[in-house]
Amino acid sequence: MFDFGQKAALRIPNPWCVGLTGNARISSLLGLNTGVLTAFARSPADQIRADAERLSHIILEMQRCFVLRLCKQLAPGNVSFSQFFLLAYLDQKEVLTMSAIAQKMGHTTAAASGLVARLENLGYVVRSVARDDRRKVMVCITAKGSALVRRIREEMVGNLVKILDHLTPDEQKAWLQIYGKIYDYCQSK
Repeated sequence: MFDFGQKAALRIPNPWCVGLTGNARISSLLGLNTGVLTAFARSPADQIRADAERLSHIILEMQRCFVLRLCKQLAPGNVSFSQFFLLAYLDQKEVLTMSAIAQKMGHTTAAASGLVARLENLGYVVRSVARDDRRKVMVCITAKGSALVRRIREEMVGNLVKILDHLTPDEQKAWLQIYGKIYDYCQSK
């Protein structure tokens, strides 16, 4: 029995093999990578592309799952995702300049200032001037901000523990190793 998503996939032709078979349904089955039809071998580039498409679907679904939970957690404190991500970063670094915040968030300094002002009004951060240069604004997370970050992280850890329970110990280690490499790559950008 197919669910709606599978039925929809059967109707969408996979452009790389429609010309080979002339049949959109057969090509879609190849695109699903079910292993049922193996008449045409994929090139390594095609396989990487197909794997990347599958991973993008998985990542988006995982983000949807986690973001929905995160949204419910953040709503009572009126904190946006951007504000939470800044709080989490401040929780690691303790103190950042406004220009460092703007750079990290990919915002202008003015936009970063607005982001920080909202967090300051909620009592999650404080701003001060640097001792050596009064033009430099320093931002520091408060105990209330750190408590929010800890609470959200604990929720995320609990959700990840539930997921890890569905994996073998070897799969758990492999997942952590792979995500570690992805994290390192993202940090270098």
